[in-house]
Amino acid sequence: MTDLNDRSTHVSLPSSADLASIGTGYHEDPAASMSLRADAYTAPAWFAHEQQAIFARTWQWIGHVENVRDAGSYVTAQIAGMSIVVVRTHEGELKAFYNVCKHRAHELTSGAGTTRNLVCPYHAWTYDLDGHLTGARRTGDLIGFDTAEICLDEVQVTEFGGFVYVNLDPTAAPLAEQAGELGAEIAHWAPDVEQLTFAHRLTYEIESNWKNIVDNFLECYHCHVAHKDFVSLVDMDTYKVTTHGIYSSHMAEAGKSTNSAYDVSDASVTDHAVWWLWPNTCLMRYPGRGNFIVMHIIPVGPERTLETYDFFLETAEPTEAELDSIRYIDDVLQPEDIGLVESVQRGMRTPAFDQGRIVHDPTGSGLSEHAVHHFHGLVLDAYRAGT
Repeated sequence: MTDLNDRSTHVSLPSSADLASIGTGYHEDPAASMSLRADAYTAPAWFAHEQQAIFARTWQWIGHVENVRDAGSYVTAQIAGMSIVVVRTHEGELKAFYNVCKHRAHELTSGAGTTRNLVCPYHAWTYDLDGHLTGARRTGDLIGFDTAEICLDEVQVTEFGGFVYVNLDPTAAPLAEQAGELGAEIAHWAPDVEQLTFAHRLTYEIESNWKNIVDNFLECYHCHVAHKDFVSLVDMDTYKVTTHGIYSSHMAEAGKSTNSAYDVSDASVTDHAVWWLWPNTCLMRYPGRGNFIVMHIIPVGPERTLETYDFFLETAEPTEAELDSIRYIDDVLQPEDIGLVESVQRGMRTPAFDQGRIVHDPTGSGLSEHAVHHFHGLVLDAYRAGT
């Protein structure tokens, strides 16, 4: 590994030899390919590289459009270690900025809410919602100081598929352009997504690298073994996985008989429609009443991940059936998956594992790992492009 001194922090980053080595065994044909090597899941250098090579260059999920629908509404988020604030201006435009005062770098705000302007809690420098400095206490005698010349640093922001995303890379192509048909697919399978409202959040701290969690999400090869209730909820014979540029779709019909997961007898949604959006956003429409679930995978460390499940429903108060579905995810499905990925992470730390074979079904069934292979290709491309 080579060392790079980045301001005050000393970060070890992969060398060109490391980059060549980490892709060993990967083949463009999933039927001939190995998985990513274990070092990518355990070494701090790769985690550090990913912050800039992946998370600072990709469209990151912020939340539902309802959070910033009204003038003056704002939300904050952490992206690749950077604090960001997203606001709806008084003219109705959506804006995003680094959440950093131009005076002494204090964060301007936190959480979410509604405001007329952004006032730094340190020295009360004040910015309008377009990011322009409008007030700076006791600066009238400063030489060469003009508030009109000071503005917050802007970040790309967009509304897509009923949600808000930001990208720290000013050169990144628009999400709608990168995502191809994903917007149309969401509109088809979840036409009510923008009208849904936040109803519940589940939060988990997982002792695993974030990529293990994505890997697990992207295949149902393990489902018959590990998720007995889930395979009674959906018709696994109809489960189809399709990969596209920066996303993959995972579609199945709901099961036709009574299932052991939760009651769907009065369901208006009778399909299981799921999408993974590069690199760490999982979008889901489960059988039941009108709903949309976002699983957000947030890297915290090389072997630690924060995961949130946000439920958007027709009403802020879930029905009894919806409470059952939330309990199923929280009490059954998530413990099953967390146990799997934490065990995999422990195994990757041993000398007994370096990489494994991708299992590929050319028909694209849910029993295939071709979506995992697709994800690994995007990771390797990002590693190389971010050097």
